[in-house]
Amino acid sequence: MAENVGDNSNYYLTILHSSHDEVSINKSRFIGYATPIKTEEEAQLFIESVRKKHWDATHNVPVYVLGKNYQVQRYSDDGEPSGTAGVPILEMLKKEGITDLCIVITRYFGGIKLGTGGLVRAYTETAKMAIEACNVVKRQLMHLLSVTYDYTSHGKIQNLLIGLEHVIVKETLFTDRVNIKLYCLPSEKDNLIDTLIENTNGQAVITAEEDETLTVLNGMNGTVVNDPSFKLVV
Repeated sequence: MAENVGDNSNYYLTILHSSHDEVSINKSRFIGYATPIKTEEEAQLFIESVRKKHWDATHNVPVYVLGKNYQVQRYSDDGEPSGTAGVPILEMLKKEGITDLCIVITRYFGGIKLGTGGLVRAYTETAKMAIEACNVVKRQLMHLLSVTYDYTSHGKIQNLLIGLEHVIVKETLFTDRVNIKLYCLPSEKDNLIDTLIENTNGQAVITAEEDETLTVLNGMNGTVVNDPSFKLVV
């Protein structure tokens, strides 16, 4: 899981990239596929691609969820006994707090029936394996501040920022004055602004820019990668 940093209301967990894993249980082959999604259309395309790849499988069980509060929840047992495949995976995702992803579990029946409890465990564990292969990350809402101040304050501001755990420097520009853009947690914005003003003797000009949601890896101290699909903090 990603590190628990930030306000619960301002982040959610998802997966970083697509991957898969597989396991053999009582001669049945279970293959778990997972991918991050932003729309139901992306989920349907992913499901169809797995079904096409494993057209000869006994079952291809799809589950996908969207939204921090699981506004979209879709699943199917795809021919398995009701409640033994899609629902357990869905409930596992909600329990773990993971969203914005699509999972498809492919099963090639090996001749030995697993029973209701065995099917629930098999599908849930295969889904967990697929998710772990994708790297669980946090999507954290951050405020972006633009801070401009005189060069005489730059050393002091640099030392200050080094000691602030949940502040990320996006960029620094040097013109007639210094301008830095900072990401900070919503709950810490007001305190950060007060601290910056105090440490520049009231000379800092601070403006709030558009909020962004960052993908967080390895805590909050890192650099922001300029990726067009998402912001990545490593």
